[in-house]
Amino acid sequence: MTSNLGQPQAFIKKNLVPVLADLRLAIVLLLAIALFSISGTVIEQGQSLEFYQANYPEEPALFGFLTWKVLVTVGLDHVYATWWFLSLLILFGTSLTACTFMRQLPALKAARSWKFYKKPRQFDKLALSTTLDPGQKPFLLEALAKNRYKIFEEDQSIYARKGMPGRIGPIIVHASMILILLGSIWGSLTGFMAQEMIPSGTTAKVSNIVKSGPWSGAQIPDDWAVQVNRFWIDYTPEGQIDQFYSDLSIVDEDKNELDRQTIHVNQPFKHKGVTLYQADWSIAGVRVQLNNSPVLQLPMAPLEAAGGRIWGTWVPTKPDLSAGVTLLTTDLQGTVVVYDESGKLVSTVRTGMSTDVNDISLKLVELVGSTGLQIKSDPGIPWIYSGFGLLMIGVIMSYVSHSQIWLLTVEDQLYVGGRTNRALLTFERELVEMIESSTPDAALSPPTTPQPQEVA
Repeated sequence: MTSNLGQPQAFIKKNLVPVLADLRLAIVLLLAIALFSISGTVIEQGQSLEFYQANYPEEPALFGFLTWKVLVTVGLDHVYATWWFLSLLILFGTSLTACTFMRQLPALKAARSWKFYKKPRQFDKLALSTTLDPGQKPFLLEALAKNRYKIFEEDQSIYARKGMPGRIGPIIVHASMILILLGSIWGSLTGFMAQEMIPSGTTAKVSNIVKSGPWSGAQIPDDWAVQVNRFWIDYTPEGQIDQFYSDLSIVDEDKNELDRQTIHVNQPFKHKGVTLYQADWSIAGVRVQLNNSPVLQLPMAPLEAAGGRIWGTWVPTKPDLSAGVTLLTTDLQGTVVVYDESGKLVSTVRTGMSTDVNDISLKLVELVGSTGLQIKSDPGIPWIYSGFGLLMIGVIMSYVSHSQIWLLTVEDQLYVGGRTNRALLTFERELVEMIESSTPDAALSPPTTPQPQEVA
């Protein structure tokens, strides 16, 4: 009695696996992944619904069909986290795995086996073949060994090969691509990205999550916060921004410092799998002193202005708030312009300086900057980097030629032939040179005309 459990397995092995291992399917999947990856690059990802409604209206629709409704419904606003994009990656990885086990590993096993030719007619199918005097055999074996061929002998038959890395390379390429896909999928499922604007001298927890995977909860830190000890900007002599810096500390719930580092653009801060990047900056507030009053810190808000960024605030000059002045600035270099209630320019003041307005002395103590941090965690990155490293190794190995040479002694003839999977002209030159080195005084029979190559 036959078990029904073996029938699905036999069906999968006979029908499904060959389809998955088909090179045409892999090419189609790769093109689809590339196409949607391009769309994820062209279309802004992770923006608000209002953004897509404003930039992709229904009338007129982009290309006649691409509207904000289509983007949001299909998921083109977050391509890399959609179920169908992850499904494409999984299917492509499955296709690579099936191809590896059905094609690459059997080819490697066949290449490693010893193939002895026993009959002269077997040399007819080789790309290069000739006949020599049997007395040249020892010299030819010496030439093979000198050219780093591994030699196997059985009776009157000899098989020599070299370049096994060329057969292993494609397998490593497949394994590396599978590793990259696994890293991408794992990163999409478990990673997150947050953006925080933190004023200098304050502490904030990671809370403004802009993108996260369904299993990212364990990665989002809840037992530590980011403390901005100081934020500052270096300017060029022309007044342009040269670099901006953040002196950051990682603190626990009791404000104990766990780690500390100064970051700038292209120099991130890494802590327990979470990376903090210097991404933006702003002006959080201004500290001023009115006559001999305590120092007041007032928030500054970004204002709409043509040609650049500008921040402003209003400073009361009377206790009943019936009068005041407006302070405006464009950077953290310490220069602030003062306008009265009618919009007239009153004065320009720098950090540490004072000016008289509305019968009081207004001293500019400090401009307070905010650091803009991009906080990311992608657990799949080590897999991706390892995959790319293996990919480079595999590609280099794949360029190594796998060459095979056969010798057969029959009566008064030594049959010699060989083939390779690439660089046929180089292999032909090498084989001719080895034959010539084994026949210093003998007339050689020239190799036969190369025929279409059959790779083992």
